[in-house]
Amino acid sequence: MARYEVAPTRTNLIRLRQDLELAHEGHELLEQKREILVVELKGLTARAVEAQKRVDEELARAHTALMEAQLASGDSGISFASRAVNVKTDITLRERRIMGVAIPTVNVSLKDNAPYYGPQATSVWTDEAVVRFKNAIAAIGRLAESRISLIRLAREIQKTVRRVNALEKVFIPDYEETVKFIEDSLEEADREAFFALKLVKGRLEARRGVR
Repeated sequence: MARYEVAPTRTNLIRLRQDLELAHEGHELLEQKREILVVELKGLTARAVEAQKRVDEELARAHTALMEAQLASGDSGISFASRAVNVKTDITLRERRIMGVAIPTVNVSLKDNAPYYGPQATSVWTDEAVVRFKNAIAAIGRLAESRISLIRLAREIQKTVRRVNALEKVFIPDYEETVKFIEDSLEEADREAFFALKLVKGRLEARRGVR
């Protein structure tokens, strides 16, 4: 039984065969897209893991430096120094495309006006903490870039897999079943027409023989 309700005509057969060929081509292209995206996802996953590790390390170093600075200068000294720090963060977002997927590029630039405070009120650990926290901010930007890219690629892969499965398990089998139904129907009609023609021919020959 045909999955699509169409008349078993040669015109419909030609059209459905063309549709089936396009479905196979679309399936192949989607498979290629899925494979490319999976390769990109693996590479991004490795970079995201490394970016997370870098952020963890930089934050740990920054907090260690801050604790040492607090021990050396006291909470009041660190509070005073923090108000004097003049660092501005500028974040620039751009996009590149991988198989139609917009992948962000995050650029974090830090602009500061050092020195922020006099050396007599702080220790070397205060300077170290400032540097470490600036490094951590830059690392967080790279981590954000990796994570957003991972999310977008993963979503696109899921959509692509759903389309591949729909073609593979629904549309292509339905088209193939309908094409076979029309082919069988046309073959049966051809056989009936052949037998009818043969029967008519036999009767005509029989009538000529009687005369």
